[in-house]
Amino acid sequence: MASISEKMVEALNRQINAEIYSAYLYLSMAAYFESVGLKGFANWMRVQWQEELAHAMKIYDYVAERGGRVRLYAIEEPPSEWNSPLDAFEHVYQHEVKVTGMINELAELAISEKDYATYNMLQWFIAEQVEEEASASEIVEKLRLIGSDGRGLLMMDSELGQRQFTPPQEETK
Repeated sequence: MASISEKMVEALNRQINAEIYSAYLYLSMAAYFESVGLKGFANWMRVQWQEELAHAMKIYDYVAERGGRVRLYAIEEPPSEWNSPLDAFEHVYQHEVKVTGMINELAELAISEKDYATYNMLQWFIAEQVEEEASASEIVEKLRLIGSDGRGLLMMDSELGQRQFTPPQEETK
């Protein structure tokens, strides 16, 4: 018997889908950056792809731990072309703002359901979204400053190539 409401399970399953879509979107962006010779940008997107999959699994594991049934839904096809690195990162920023709204809606649902365990779990995601939006916004601002300066773009490519995936830390129980 589940210790979490069906309404909450359904909402969390939809968020798993959204996190996997995010991963798919960032992998598509990695492919775009590979195709235009910006391997550092592609690396940044591959790391983001890994992060989003880790987010999906964090929710997946939580639903299972609470006795809910994880259901996986079809993943929407992401875009595959952008006009520029700036265009791609503006898309990243807008996407992360959308995800923040989705996480906030989950938190509101958890409160309305009096599901404080889920609300507590979602605090990690709320903090993570602050970081996600700030990171994307910082890159957008740098790309705006760079403009059409090819040397600046190559320096940025080198910087983004240094990013490495760090799995989310597990809370001690």
